[in-house]
Amino acid sequence: MSLDGATAGTLAPSRRQARGASRDARREALGRNAMAGSFLLPATLLFTVFVVLPVVEAGWYSFYRWNGYGSPTDWVGWRNYELLFRNSVFASAGWNTLLIVAVSLIVQLPLALWLAVLVSRNSRASTVFRTIFFLPYVLGEVAAGLIWRFVFDGNVGLLAAAARALGMEPPFLLADADLAIYTILVVVVWKYFGFHLMIYVAGLQDIPTEVREAAAMDGATPWQAFRRIVLPMLYPAIRISVFFSVVGALQLFDVVMPLTGGGPSNATHTVVSFQYTFGITRMNIGFGSAVGVVLFLVCVGFTLIYRRFVMRESD
Repeated sequence: MSLDGATAGTLAPSRRQARGASRDARREALGRNAMAGSFLLPATLLFTVFVVLPVVEAGWYSFYRWNGYGSPTDWVGWRNYELLFRNSVFASAGWNTLLIVAVSLIVQLPLALWLAVLVSRNSRASTVFRTIFFLPYVLGEVAAGLIWRFVFDGNVGLLAAAARALGMEPPFLLADADLAIYTILVVVVWKYFGFHLMIYVAGLQDIPTEVREAAAMDGATPWQAFRRIVLPMLYPAIRISVFFSVVGALQLFDVVMPLTGGGPSNATHTVVSFQYTFGITRMNIGFGSAVGVVLFLVCVGFTLIYRRFVMRESD
């Protein structure tokens, strides 16, 4: 056999083996993809049925004047959106929602971080205080709203009893259109700061103690160690906390309804309570769907921007 023939005879099995290995690899990859698809299919179906389809339907209904009975037939185009942005109560609800977002970021999160630093050590006392601070978050929103409604009641509430004990006239905060929104802010901070506290505690406990000890040995003060070492290492937890705080504030509803119901004189509505009151309870489903679409776009827009410019730093 010539040299070229011997070489060809040697290379032919090698090519067949390579093609066989390639087919085996494709079969293995196909099997893995089929297995992954079989696990993802139920979740995809549930997400489509309970999330995607309702969002699409809400967008479609927002172009109709519809009371929820039968099929929508009265097409009004962008009329619901025009009415929405001309509605003074919706403008007030939007400002209230932004105020809740601001207070959540400026008051609630720093308070949670400060308390997390105090109770982050693994001791019995710290565990007890962490539990106490977390209990308001475990309490249901409706129950919390009813409890605080009793506290702020100007006739029989605890605040009224304290005012009378001090010889003062009891305040009727829930009946004051200028002050009622601040009762909601107090309840929001009290209700949710424990959730963010636990996020910060987890982040603080993940920081090696050797780092703090090395900073102390180098002469750093506690404040310098916190500002230059602990806080930068806590940024991933802070980013997650800020995201949850903003999205939760944009969707706040359960605390508002039992506490003030959006009153007095529609002064304490959030966007979601406005949607419920002026859309669902008044059987104006098309108008309520328009509110839902606007809120959905705001939440999605914030999520995309936050993911693009903030969360990418933790990737």
